[in-house]
Amino acid sequence: MPKATTQFVCTACGYTSPKWLGKCPGCGKFNTLAEEVVAPPSPVRQKLPFAGSSKATPLKAVTYEKYERITSGIPELDVVLGGGIVRGSLVLVGGDPGVGKSTLLTQVASHLAKEHRVLYLSAEESCSQVKLRCERLHADAEELLLLNETCLENAEEEILRAEYVIVDSIQAVYTNALTSAAGSVGQVRECAAKLMRIAKANGITFFIVGHVTKEGTLAGPKVLEHIMDTVLYFEGERTENFKILRAVKNRFGSVQEVGVFEMTGEGIVGLTDYSSLFLSDSRGEAAGAVVTPSETGNRCMMVELQTLMCKTAYGLPRRMSLGIDFNRLVVLIAVLEKRCGLDLSTQDIYLNAMGGIRLNEPSADLAVCAALASADRMTPVGKFDAVFGEVGLTGEVRGVNFADKRVNECVKMGFKRVILPAKNMKACEKFQEKIELVPVNYVSQMIKALFPPKERQP
Repeated sequence: MPKATTQFVCTACGYTSPKWLGKCPGCGKFNTLAEEVVAPPSPVRQKLPFAGSSKATPLKAVTYEKYERITSGIPELDVVLGGGIVRGSLVLVGGDPGVGKSTLLTQVASHLAKEHRVLYLSAEESCSQVKLRCERLHADAEELLLLNETCLENAEEEILRAEYVIVDSIQAVYTNALTSAAGSVGQVRECAAKLMRIAKANGITFFIVGHVTKEGTLAGPKVLEHIMDTVLYFEGERTENFKILRAVKNRFGSVQEVGVFEMTGEGIVGLTDYSSLFLSDSRGEAAGAVVTPSETGNRCMMVELQTLMCKTAYGLPRRMSLGIDFNRLVVLIAVLEKRCGLDLSTQDIYLNAMGGIRLNEPSADLAVCAALASADRMTPVGKFDAVFGEVGLTGEVRGVNFADKRVNECVKMGFKRVILPAKNMKACEKFQEKIELVPVNYVSQMIKALFPPKERQP
């Protein structure tokens, strides 16, 4: 009988090596090679004739498949998923330990179990622990099926009988096809592929829990995310009640959707009013705070940006940003220094987006410049002023998408003035009677509009 051997596989790119290496030759990352057991090679199978090979289908002969969606019982989760749960899809939910992944999926499972056959495959907890969580959440889940099993082959019969399956977690289950331990790169890859084949062949919907590494990425090979139809990240500190669910991949909806949840004693509750999370009560009183309307998927949220400046104690000033791309912050500081005459070379600058949200769209550029100018002049921006627009290297304010939707959100939130790109003024003229619109072409014009020069006394 051939003897099993071991090999080292990179957890980032899948590169294999017969011995351990400090740096992966495939992707160049350090300390990413993990040891795996290689099963003995199986006997060579007889080649099959070509008569049984698959045949291609012309595009005109392909019938349109209508995807059926059902509600998860949590409206905020339905928004992130693109309108509800798609039958036969694979949804991967990742997040830090203790953030609430199991709590969220337990609530979803208890809601679905009222009308469907739902299996909760718990590989990390016993069935009694899952029952205790259901009682704590006051979930009416008497028909929910529980199974404490780590081997997929042993659980396959129950999986095929269910309509919805929650796997908690993918790193804790294994398949007998491989001899390596559960959680290894090969096991995670093969288990995910096996679940995908079951889902597509039988129309079973899977919710899969995935752990994250210390860098915040999903543990296991990158192919794990490629296999999934939807990948969700559950973010938030364990000491905070507010959590953010972000879609980073969605074959059936937008990847820009963000859901906000609150952790309560009776479970996770979706929030529809974000004013208490992304806006502070003291805005308009301190310098360096500006509100910008951010477009995320199908919704618009008002987010407050806060900036702190202090004289640097070292030779090189320090820049730090939370929620805004660091390189974008450095570019905007250079634009303010070169095009607007601000001297920020001796100041340490700290920028933060309230509520832990990340603003990746360029429409927040003008608001960042406004916050920096406010902190530099030690003059607060008005409490009911909002700013949005993209900034170029020449200091020009460029137009952005969904300008009318952003202005409409400002009107609904009670803001009185909006500074926006002049190129978007035509699309927002219908709001002139409800809110003051200030179009600008350059960053310097925005600074003059927010901080008009004081008239000299005669």
